[in-house]
Amino acid sequence: SRCSSVLTDSSTSQVRLKGVPINNVDRSVGGILSFEVSKKFGAKGLPEGSLHINFIGSSGQSFGNFLAPGITFELEGDANDYIGKGLSGGTIVVYKPKEASYNSEGAIIAGNAALYGATDGKAFFGGITAERFAVRNSGATAVCEGVGDHGCEYMTRG
Repeated sequence: SRCSSVLTDSSTSQVRLKGVPINNVDRSVGGILSFEVSKKFGAKGLPEGSLHINFIGSSGQSFGNFLAPGITFELEGDANDYIGKGLSGGTIVVYKPKEASYNSEGAIIAGNAALYGATDGKAFFGGITAERFAVRNSGATAVCEGVGDHGCEYMTRG
């Protein structure tokens, strides 16, 4: 409901949500929202910058799955497996908590199989991603500070 104005008038509306709590039982966050966007606006999605949600915590599996164009998910914390699965034009940004004492370049920030099957969009990880990063990526742009084993297998573009 907090995002409904973007779905009704995407040409002028912008929604910014800050500090939305998330934890590891919150799975597939973004899937239904992206379905509603694609149902109403098709593959072109929303105009860039229409919806930006800042989450704080540890996301469950498939955070930002199939994220549609015009949607940005920012996560201060860490992500479980399959973050950005099927990314379809949206943007995902993940970085360590501001109060964390560890260095981001030495810490796992995203679980296995991040961006599996992504076709479009952007993802930025301030830390290391685990195994099978960006497997079957065919068009998304991805930046991270390191990957586990078997990263970027079967990529055709991106």
